[in-house]
Amino acid sequence: MNTEVISAAPSRTAAVALLEASDLPTADLTDGHMRHFFCCGPAAAPTALVGVELCGPNALLRSLVVAPAHRSNGRGTALVRHAENFARQQGARSIYLLTTTAESFFRRCGYVDADRQTAPQEIRETHEFSDICPATSAFLVKHLQ
Repeated sequence: MNTEVISAAPSRTAAVALLEASDLPTADLTDGHMRHFFCCGPAAAPTALVGVELCGPNALLRSLVVAPAHRSNGRGTALVRHAENFARQQGARSIYLLTTTAESFFRRCGYVDADRQTAPQEIRETHEFSDICPATSAFLVKHLQ
């Protein structure tokens, strides 16, 4: 299991580069988003990262990525747990996500199917939900409390 330190606020430029290398969306990411992003490795050259978008009593987990050379050692799981704890500390009761490629990974982390039609309004209003991720994406939730 990975014991690498997780830090906050990676460089947006480095985060975008890592995400784009894995064909993940970056169009809506701003420097402001980076306040709620967490990474393994140096902030200027992270090897893995995840973001949390706070949406009232809910949160959106976004942009989980681990560089290929650093996979299969627990970084992804550690980052998801860190993001969940952060969301919980900020008052989120549930955390949602959309994925086209990592559904089985998130199911192993305790996420279950959610109905897009009844998604909380704050989640539906995020760019990731409304504009970026295709309607065919798996929509999952984990209740934090």
